[in-house]
Amino acid sequence: MATVKTHHKAPGLIALFVVLAAAPLLAANDFHYDLMIKICLIASVAVGLNLLVGYAGQVSLGHAAFYAGGAYASALLTQNYEFTPLPAMFTAAVAVGVLAWLVGRPILHLKGHYLSMATLGLGVIAAIVINNEDQVTGGPDGLPVAPLSMFGHELSVFGSYEWFGITVTGTQLWYLLAAGGLFLAVWLALNLIDSPLGRALRALHGSEIAAQVAGVDTAKYKLRVFVISAVYASVAGSLYAHYSGFITPDIASFGHSIELITIVVLGGMASTYGVILGAAILLLIPQFLTGFQELEMVLFGAILMVVMIFMPRGLVPTIARRFQKEAA
Repeated sequence: MATVKTHHKAPGLIALFVVLAAAPLLAANDFHYDLMIKICLIASVAVGLNLLVGYAGQVSLGHAAFYAGGAYASALLTQNYEFTPLPAMFTAAVAVGVLAWLVGRPILHLKGHYLSMATLGLGVIAAIVINNEDQVTGGPDGLPVAPLSMFGHELSVFGSYEWFGITVTGTQLWYLLAAGGLFLAVWLALNLIDSPLGRALRALHGSEIAAQVAGVDTAKYKLRVFVISAVYASVAGSLYAHYSGFITPDIASFGHSIELITIVVLGGMASTYGVILGAAILLLIPQFLTGFQELEMVLFGAILMVVMIFMPRGLVPTIARRFQKEAA
């Protein structure tokens, strides 16, 4: 059985590896690498959020709180408690996971709009705390973050490094790290989907009452996937903090949470590869619309509306379904 599952996942993972490996061929400068790094980091968060929204059917409108939690925890641990970045990232992920468990126990008993409002409240509280506790977080002025250090070297975006006789820039190394993180995030998500947890989540999404009748402990599985998705966001947030070198409360904003949920819906709920495409589109479209100045946001919103009207299932599921119909 395990061999069959691995074989089933292999084509998609190979395709993802090829795309990530070939993407640098399209990068002409550091700005392009910066975009690709941010796409990989945001896509990693979306892969985790898709487990919660796409598979478990639980809406989260405050997921930026966990992203910001990982970023600020990692920054504060390296700045104030003499942690090195990697242990700080791990500690931040554990802390965010515990927070998600504590918060998730009461709010995941809610359903529908009530759950949406509760997660929205979580995001708003996180943004208020980060803005007001300026003695700890730097408040609206932001907080500097130590660069990531690996193998005894600080991984600065402005540096250049020699590995096995090959000279690479800091942005190129950061892309390798972000792309590797995204590949790992997808591999873990696919394994979770094929596990008993994934089967329980699909049953839960289909009908919570039917899942309970079948013996599925829905409360336990909802809480588990909520914690897992929060840890995904925390790790990506920590990486973003060390990459950018400076963070502000904007990463915890309601707008950022909406951006994350839009990526999942746009790419296709319950489509792991779809959310990666959704992240790429959401971050790349504004780059193509910059020449329209005042109309940029209007056109951006119009494009999203058109896509969702004609592709309500999301980009990848809709395209896949059309190919299946043509093949039949």
